[in-house]
Amino acid sequence: MILYTPLSESDIFPTAENLYTNRQCITYEGKTVFVEKNSSGEYQLVQLLSTDPQDYLNNMYTPGTILPNNNR
Repeated sequence: MILYTPLSESDIFPTAENLYTNRQCITYEGKTVFVEKNSSGEYQLVQLLSTDPQDYLNNMYTPGTILPNNNR
């Protein structure tokens, strides 16, 4: 079976170890992204979900980016 999706394999077929992470799906600057809350309470971008290839060229959506508090 082939799945054409922007989601990662672990999102489609979750294992017991990644079911209980602190990952959240939010909208940031009009784009859907997965973020994780770090120990200091800030949100760090984990994954961008978009069908527009131009979004992936924008440095604002680079994985690991700390998101500002006022845009959530």
